[in-house]
Amino acid sequence: MTLLIDPWTFPEPSTPFDDGAAVRTLVLGGGCFWCTEAVYVELAGVTRVRPGYASDSLAKADYRTVCSGTTNHAEVIEITYQPPVIPLGRLLKLFFAIAHDPTQKNRQGADVGRQYRSVVFYSSEAERLYITQYMAEIAQARLFSAPLATTVEPLEAFYAAEPEHHGYARRNPGSPYIRAVSDPKVAKLRKTHAPLLAPAPTGQRS
Repeated sequence: MTLLIDPWTFPEPSTPFDDGAAVRTLVLGGGCFWCTEAVYVELAGVTRVRPGYASDSLAKADYRTVCSGTTNHAEVIEITYQPPVIPLGRLLKLFFAIAHDPTQKNRQGADVGRQYRSVVFYSSEAERLYITQYMAEIAQARLFSAPLATTVEPLEAFYAAEPEHHGYARRNPGSPYIRAVSDPKVAKLRKTHAPLLAPAPTGQRS
């Protein structure tokens, strides 16, 4: 995948999403949840990020089983945020522009399997329409060198991941995987979207 414009100039949705809520949640899947979590904990207005699993059943919602690729789960993060500070459209923009590669189907880099699919989960029909409209705008603008592979799915359940996965990148800065996959995303966010960052990372609030 090649992003054909600078991440800073990547457009937000053409219209805002405003349902009057002071606090909302958004569930996103973009490969390994260690890495997507590391991006979103940096943002002002994000009060909590929890790694976990969405879709399928609670009985199979554990790291080993999900990583086996035998379930319909996706590795995801649940973002709790304040729309007056950081709106839904901006969270989606960062998802497509920085947090992962939305053109890869059922994989992110060397992580291969349906559990690593690019997916946005919606909790209402209004949210579904907003997400799909934004994706249509991205496609029409030809911002990537390949088509989007992102799916939009109803959020039936979110299952929090095991404690050792929360704040993993922060707690394991020397990990070769974190240095190779997570750190470049965070560095890109800090370079291109510095005004959106919280005064201090929110990584300890997972």
